[in-house]
Amino acid sequence: MNKVTKIEQQKNNKERVNIYINNEFFIGTSKEIVFNLKIKKDSTVDKDKLKDLIEEETFFKAKNKAYQILNMAMQSESILRDKLLKKGYEDYIIDRVITHLKKYSFINDEEMARSITRDKKNIKKYGKKRIRYNLKNKKIDKQIIDRVLNEEVDSEDEFENALYFAKKKYRKIKDTDKRKIYQKLARYLAYRGFDYNIIKKAIKEVMGYENEEY
Repeated sequence: MNKVTKIEQQKNNKERVNIYINNEFFIGTSKEIVFNLKIKKDSTVDKDKLKDLIEEETFFKAKNKAYQILNMAMQSESILRDKLLKKGYEDYIIDRVITHLKKYSFINDEEMARSITRDKKNIKKYGKKRIRYNLKNKKIDKQIIDRVLNEEVDSEDEFENALYFAKKKYRKIKDTDKRKIYQKLARYLAYRGFDYNIIKKAIKEVMGYENEEY
């Protein structure tokens, strides 16, 4: 006979408890699941059946938490995993949730990367480096980032964007020293994520110099 001999609150998480069967640790789970399954001290249980029930309840709870997170904003697989880990879910439960979400296209890192890259705020205002930085912060895989940027960011469009901002900035600069003007424009375009060759080409066109270096 298997009997629940103790239900003990976890020290580091007041929302979770440890269940002991026959005076031996059996499993850790949430208080909510213990309540939902009506698990009580001195209850007689089938260990395998109870474990399956707890796993299914935990999966259901983790899946709903993932939906809540995704309803607030798009998430990459890695960041969603981190958030579920912080909520106390174990890796094998999170793996099941991620598999479910991928199956129904609730998460897709490549589509997320394309959406961010295509977003007017990024593709019209920033260069490839700045967009890459944004995608890396979303913890999207480097191979996905490389592929998406190569396919979505046209070098000529990027140059036109850099040229637009170089002209805009140039009109606001009061300095007459060409070296200082160059430096200010270069810093401004670098901040927006344009690479060196595009920055140099854009400044050259704006300032109208040929062979001078600054």
